[in-house]
Amino acid sequence: MSLAGYIGCNIEIPLSDEDSNDLIFIGNCFSSKYERQNVKKYQFTTPYVYEVSSDWGIEISEYANTSTSAESKKKLIRLCEIMGSYLRKGDFFEHYTCWVGEEEDKREGELTLQLNNFDIDQIEMPEKTLVRFEK
Repeated sequence: MSLAGYIGCNIEIPLSDEDSNDLIFIGNCFSSKYERQNVKKYQFTTPYVYEVSSDWGIEISEYANTSTSAESKKKLIRLCEIMGSYLRKGDFFEHYTCWVGEEEDKREGELTLQLNNFDIDQIEMPEKTLVRFEK
């Protein structure tokens, strides 16, 4: 199984180039169209949903090992940089991580953060938590 990350937003954003070496890849990787439809239906409030890949989903929690959490923090910062370049003031994007096939499962938490104005060392983003980033 793979831990997949998804984002939802109110605007269309470009997919990453297939040969991109960026820390964050926006496009299909682990999930199928079916999983993306389910995560859109059961988790997000937005019309556009994308898989966000980085070899593993973004999970920041006490249960993740130290290197996974450290890597996830770098990925989250990069994702916020990317999304900040597309969003206008007052807009938002949502992020959700789960195991592929669990997109329909009940959400286990919710969190709202101000984009690029949060302490990365003070947040927890375990799997199945919907995080809304507001600009």
